[in-house]
Amino acid sequence: MTAVAKVIELTSSSAKSIEDAIESGIARADSTLDNVEGAWVQDIKCIVKNGKVAEWRVNMKVTFLLKD
Repeated sequence: MTAVAKVIELTSSSAKSIEDAIESGIARADSTLDNVEGAWVQDIKCIVKNGKVAEWRVNMKVTFLLKD
């Protein structure tokens, strides 16, 4: 049997942490897609307000297996 995967790109954010932004994005993808296999975090960005980090944003590619 041959597996075929698809990759989507998404952006997720969190006021808490980089890890929370990643986990939130993966959790949302997993609730929408079947067979999520992994993610590649491409970019990390922060939004600054009044000299402090107000929000973390991550761009990532999420891989999931296509159904037969």
